Formats: sequence, C-alpha cells, structure tokens
Amino acid sequence: MKKRLVILGGGESGVGTAVLGSKQGFEVFVSDKGKIAPHYEKQLNEYKIPYESGQHTADKILNADVVMKSPGIPEKAEVVKKLRAQKVKIVGEIEFASRYTDAQIIGITGANGKTTTTALTYHILKNGGVNVGVGGNIGKSFALQVATESYDHYVLEISSFQLDDIETFRPHIAVLTNITPDHLDRYEYNLQNYVNSKFNIVKYQNAQDYFIYCADDEITMANMQSHPTPAQKIPFSYDTEFAEGGYVKDNNIIINHKNQPFTMSIQELGLRGRHNVYNSLAAGIVANIYGLRKDQIKESLADFKSLEHRLETVTKVRGIEFINDSKATNVNSTWYALETVDKPIIWIAGGIDKGNDYSILQPLVKSKVKAMICLGMDNNKLHAAFGKCVDILVNCTNMKDAVRMAYNLGDSGDAVMLSPACASFDLFENYQDRGDKFREAVKAL
Repeated sequence: MKKRLVILGGGESGVGTAVLGSKQGFEVFVSDKGKIAPHYEKQLNEYKIPYESGQHTADKILNADVVMKSPGIPEKAEVVKKLRAQKVKIVGEIEFASRYTDAQIIGITGANGKTTTTALTYHILKNGGVNVGVGGNIGKSFALQVATESYDHYVLEISSFQLDDIETFRPHIAVLTNITPDHLDRYEYNLQNYVNSKFNIVKYQNAQDYFIYCADDEITMANMQSHPTPAQKIPFSYDTEFAEGGYVKDNNIIINHKNQPFTMSIQELGLRGRHNVYNSLAAGIVANIYGLRKDQIKESLADFKSLEHRLETVTKVRGIEFINDSKATNVNSTWYALETVDKPIIWIAGGIDKGNDYSILQPLVKSKVKAMICLGMDNNKLHAAFGKCVDILVNCTNMKDAVRMAYNLGDSGDAVMLSPACASFDLFENYQDRGDKFREAVKAL
C-alpha cells in the first residue's frame, strides 16, 4: 500500500516536493490555505497530483503518513498543532529531497549574505565545469531538481525555517555567513532559538565534511563551543590572518587552503562593499576546496554581477541614483547597504517589523541619511528610532508616492535607496514584488 504524503503549501517548495513524492511512489495531496498560483496549479495538473486551495480539509490531511510543511507555515498554525497532537511525522523540503539524491551538497545559511554567497558559489563552480544545480531559497526548488534533473552537486541557500525541520540532512560543505537578530517573531523573541536553528546546518556533519564560518561574527563565535561539529573548520575574516582560512591583507583577499594560497585584489571583485568581501571569501573558500584553477576562480569573482533586489542600481534620474535593496529584510542587511553607499542617501524603509533593534543603524543614519521615507502601515517604531537622526522624516503607504517624494527631496549626486530592514507583507506580496514596484515607480518618473 502506498504511503500518503500530504504537503502543506502549494508554492515552490510544496509543488517541487509533490512532484518528487509522486515520482517516488507516494500517494500525494497538496493543501494550501491561500490561493495556489496558476503556474503551480498547471504543474500539479501535469503530474495528476490532487490539491485544494483556500482551505485545509482536516480529514484529507490528518490521515497522512508524512507531511511536508512549507517553511513559511509556523508551528503555531492550527493545522500544524493538530498534526503534532496526532504525532504525524512532519519534515521540510530540504530534509525530504536530500533522502532521494546522492549528490554532494553545499549548504549556505546566515542572517545576511546567504543569497549572494549561494549565487556566487554556484557561478564559480558552474564556470569551473562542475555539474552543479542551485536551489533552496533561490531558483527552482531543491526537490523539483532532485525529481527532474541530474546534478552531482547542489549549492543550496537554506533559511532557519528550513533548518528547523531537518532530521538527517548533512551538507558536505556548510557555510554560515553570520548571525544577527532576525525572524525573532517566529522564535518567541528569543535570539538563542534562532541561533540554535542556524547551527542545525552542522548538526549531522562528519570529519570528512567542512564548516566555513565568519570569525568576525560575535554571535557565531560565542556559540561555536555549544554547537560542536567534527567537520573541518575553515574561518574567514576581514582582520585576522589564518594558516587555513580566508582574510584580507593589503587590500587583497587571501585564501589559504592546503598550502595552496589564493590571492586577488579587492578592486578586482565584481561586487562592491565590505559585506561582499565576506561573501567573496566564503565562496572562494568553497571553490578552493573543490580544487578549481585559480584563474577560473578569479575570473568568476570578477565578472559576477549583483543580484536582483540587492544593492541593484535601477537608473539615474537628474543625477540621482536609485538603488533597489528590497531584499534587505532585516536590520543587518540595511546596515551593510548604508555602509556601502558613499553618497548622501534618501532612505526608503519600513514594512512589518520582526522584533527589530534599530539602534545599530543610528550612527550611519546620522552621518549618511539626509531624509527618510517610512513605507509601511505602522511606522511608529521607525519614528521613535530615527526621529532625532534625520531632519526630514515622512510617511507613505504606497511605492509610487514614496519614490516621487524621494525624488523631490533629492539633488544631483544623491542616492535614493530602498533598503527596508523589514518584511514586505503589509503592502506587498514579497520582497520581489516590493522591488519590482520600486523599479516601476522609478521608471515612471
């Protein structure tokens, strides 16, 4: 008799898992409390997978042998509580898909930089001739690729939500870019719960595996001893030199691995800003572990372009640069953005606060931001944090008005930057929708 796999959530990870489950002989059912997008409905229909949208029907869900819960669904959701009460097995997409592939996995997590580091690592390995796929939170779901592609290696961007639901998942190379307070609303406003989730990435590693981490990150370093791993540890830093690891010296990034040093000028890197030096170090260490040729690694680090919605220059209008950093959904991401831009800034921020502490931004805001536009349904916390840091602080509830206001406040040589430090769901579908609306509004000026 077929085992019954029920999938909660009909988005990228849910539909990918449904296809993989179907191919692996499960009786599959997909349930989404919201509306399933037409292209995902089409996929489910192609594979003849039954589904429902707009509701969770209890008797179609609680009879599952195993449930795959999409990462966005919290533990406090009623349907999850019922499943837990009945002791139904719940796994995540990353855990489920990893059981059906022998491919070597590079897992990349962190509060900031994980998307860029994932895309950059993939770019280097692919250019170096490695048969590699990219997934997780970026591109096609990992499960769909396991079901329909044939890769020997995967580079996966993995969120804390995905790491909450692992049982055996073991990346051969684990990368932890950093840990800063994020998603605290999901972790009972307890930073340690979030930290523990991030460190799950090394939980099942062995002595043949690698753990790459930022030695400059205080929270990571404070938690290393309480989260031991037998994996080979390789640090990277801006300031500290390592016999085995990556660092910066004399304006060069230097990576020492197995007595094969790699050196490249920071000026040659395709990505700008201190945070991208960290991302380049992490990706470069992975490439050196893989033994790629030095000239190939240099070429890929040099020609890689910034991702959509991540410090992306949209255009210049009347000498004012418009920068789309919509992917900055937490305070630390916005800190890096403010630190990187070397022009007077009109800053568009706001959205759904995730338990943010804005105090680390205040010195940068005082020195770099000439005006601030709060784009959200509730901007009180932003006003309290930055009311004394900027001379001009205004509210908007739609992107068109926010961009027009920023344009009117700007002068030639300024930068208008959307770097929200908050989630997008009060006014937008997601950070991509927010960034797209920013682009549209800029192009309409």
